[in-house]
Amino acid sequence: MGSRRKARILALQALFSWDYTAKSSAELGRFEWLDEERLANFEDDTLMFARLIVQGTLENIEEIDTKITEQLEHWDFSRLARVDLAILRFSIYALVYQKEIPSSVTIDEAIDIAKHYGSVDSYRFINGVLDGIRKQLTEK
Repeated sequence: MGSRRKARILALQALFSWDYTAKSSAELGRFEWLDEERLANFEDDTLMFARLIVQGTLENIEEIDTKITEQLEHWDFSRLARVDLAILRFSIYALVYQKEIPSSVTIDEAIDIAKHYGSVDSYRFINGVLDGIRKQLTEK
């Protein structure tokens, strides 16, 4: 597994936690849920990329959540699975603010992570939302 995939998984865990604890990005960026041995297994660039994702996502959370809400049809934002929401949030951050990462990479990564951490149909839902946002961004 590549270092960026590992960073995205750490970001998923941090953003999932944020939904329940509302800790700051600095607190989340310490990855306190990992013991020292597991944390030591991550390279510095992986941890830095994860911190960047978490910080950027939280700094733009209102805009990101608005984009998610705009994509929901006949579904209430509050009913979203928290794992799916975390994946959507960091992926939308990437689509909007990390333009050096191709949108196809961002969406593929989100789908793969959803297949491992989400429910059975999470990846389909996430693909649909992210593709809708990608289309909006390319129309501008």
